[in-house]
Amino acid sequence: MLPARHRLRTAADFSAVVRGAGAVRSGGRFVVVHARYATTPDAADRPGPRVGFVVSKAVGGAVVRNRTKRVLRHLVAARLGRIPPGCDLVVRANPAAADATTPQLADDLERGLTAVLGRLATPAGVPS
Repeated sequence: MLPARHRLRTAADFSAVVRGAGAVRSGGRFVVVHARYATTPDAADRPGPRVGFVVSKAVGGAVVRNRTKRVLRHLVAARLGRIPPGCDLVVRANPAAADATTPQLADDLERGLTAVLGRLATPAGVPS
């Protein structure tokens, strides 16, 4: 479980990360990782990154979606230290994620996370 301070909660926050200016993404077979530095005034004061998950009905029924989301949440929680403070991240599961094993999801997430963090431009005022 991710602590509350590390969770994206509002639709506006999700939209800003997925579609906003300065957002980058990297997709794989199982997941797509979107990242963006938050531009809100409180972003610099946050103790760490915020993460949200999107697992649509295309992935499967409720049981499959919830299991997929739990696995992704666990994998991201183990990697929170790599994500810079002030960064918002959205992990979107593709339909193939329903049949993926945990190591396959971990590999795909790792590749996506490495790619977006490498391309993410550090905004002024955020320590790198």
